Formats: sequence, structure tokens, C-alpha cells
Amino acid sequence: MKLLSVAIPSYNSQEYLGHCVESLLVGGDEVEILIVDDGSTDRTAEIADGYAQAYPGIVKAIHQENGGHGEAVNTGIRNAAGLYFKVVDSDDWVDEEAFHAILSTLGEISKGGKSLDMLVSNFVYEKEGAKHKTVMKYTGMLPQGRIFGWDEAKHFHKGKYILMHSVIYRTQLLQECGLELPKHTFYVDNLFVYVPLPYVKNMYYLDVDFYRYYIGREDQSVNEKVMIQRIDQQIKVNKMMVEAVDLWKLPNRKLRKYMFNYLEIITVVSTIMLIRSGTQENLEKKRELWKYLKEYDLRLFWRLRNGIMGHAMNLPGRGGRKISVAAYKISQKVVGFN
Repeated sequence: MKLLSVAIPSYNSQEYLGHCVESLLVGGDEVEILIVDDGSTDRTAEIADGYAQAYPGIVKAIHQENGGHGEAVNTGIRNAAGLYFKVVDSDDWVDEEAFHAILSTLGEISKGGKSLDMLVSNFVYEKEGAKHKTVMKYTGMLPQGRIFGWDEAKHFHKGKYILMHSVIYRTQLLQECGLELPKHTFYVDNLFVYVPLPYVKNMYYLDVDFYRYYIGREDQSVNEKVMIQRIDQQIKVNKMMVEAVDLWKLPNRKLRKYMFNYLEIITVVSTIMLIRSGTQENLEKKRELWKYLKEYDLRLFWRLRNGIMGHAMNLPGRGGRKISVAAYKISQKVVGFN
């Protein structure tokens, strides 16, 4: 069995897929690289097949009809033969030294006969044109150098969350928790990292800058203008997160608090993008979102609504909406939230 399966969801990625794959090949025979060509219309399929032919024991090219990022991840999970599973988007890459450290750590844990549900490492915002790179680290929040449970996790500061870029899951855990990401939907990375968390009993934090998250393409899903255009998909994911886990039934208090805070920030993003659009249609969608929350889970609604962010996002009138946007911009700068 391979130690680690890495799925690369790829759609029209001919310009940068090679860079991504090359950064992963340094993992050698311990790694299985699954390039999932999601119905590309450029040379992505050809490039994937080329790597599969050149590295038959390491790279596997999988071709499917276009189903979106989520379905490409689903395909990766279904085909994964490794003990652990990681998603690396085709326009991103990994650091070689950090990669070796991660493989060494996973290998030692595996050889020691211990079962690990989740490994967390740092990721770097590779923002186009930025003079200083922002590193998402978890020092001070998670113990280092050993396996631990949720009870030992510290307080996560606002803007500090375990994202898809920072997580490696045990493959069997993903397969057994029933994770199925929706087709033709952006922002499913939030579901990928959120839904399995109640099944995570132990974890390990390795303080290395492993994942390099590129930000800069105009068509990128996290571009604010693009997010507003795709706001219906953001709302869809937001609601799926609400319905995926009953937070009040989680026995571990720290896990429940962490997952609530994660859901809160996703709801804030949905709300602020609806406000930022400035259209009457989207302001109505904002009201509908909060009405949905109230009707689906009244306790959750009041917890979200009475928090500082909930108050800031629901100030009345045009003046209130301006204050909401200003608060969001300040949080981006002060907290580093993106």
C-alpha cells in the first residue's frame, strides 16, 4: 500500500499542471499521484497521460466528464490506494523539504502501528505581486511533535482555520464518513475539511510550510468579483455545512466550538458578498439565508446572530451595510482573513 495518495483536480490546467506534478514527484514510490482530468478541453489530458506513461508506478491519469472540482475530489477518494489522502489543486504546488518531512512523519507513525486520522501542516499564500508572503501557521493552537486529541487543542484565533490546503486525512476515514461533494459547485473545499471533523479522534501538527496556495488569476474562485458572480454556489455550500453536522450533538466541547467558529466565518463570507454586490436581488438572498438559518436551527441562528460578526453583518439600512463592509475590510487587514 502507498503511504500517501495525492489527488490533483484538473480542468484546463495545461499552463501549470506540470509544475504541480513535478513538485509532488519528489515524494518517490511512497506517493500515488492521481491526476483527475475533469473534462478539460485543452492539453490537460495529454499532459496527464504523459506523466502516467513516464511514471507508471506513481502517476495515474483519470479522465471523466466535467463534474466540477467536487466531483474530481470524489473521484480521487474513490480511486485512492494510499493510507492517507491529500488534495493539491493543479495551480498550486508543494515545498520539497516540507514534503519529505511530512512523508517521514507519516511513515514513522504508520510503522509504529498507530492510527492517525488527520495531519495538519502550514500553507503559504503565494499571492501574485505581494512583497511579503503570508503563512498560515497553527503554532500556539495545536501541540507539536506528537499525536493528540481535540481536548488538547487550544483556542483558534479568528481567521485561523484548518483548510483543505493544510490537511491530510486518513483515506479510510474519508471513505467511511460518507463524504460526497456536490457536482458543478465551487467552494466545496469547505465541505471537504468540515464534514469529516466529527470522525477525527486524533491528529498531528507538523510545523512546516508545505502547501503553496497560488492567488492571482482573475478567474480564480476566491477572487471577490468571481465570488459575487457565484454567490448561489457559496450559499449552497453554506447550507450544506449547516445540514451536514448537528453541532449540538457533538460530545467534545472544543470540537463543537471550533466547528461553530468555522461555520460562522463561512456565513459571514456569504453575507458580506451578498451585501458587497449592492443589488436588491442579493440583499433579498441575504434575508432569505438568515431566515433559513432561523427556521432550520433556531439555536444556531441566535448564536450566529448575537455574535460580534452576526451583529456587524445585520446592521439595518444602507448606512448599516456600509459599516458591515468596513468591518469586513478591517478584519481582512487586522486578522489576515481572506
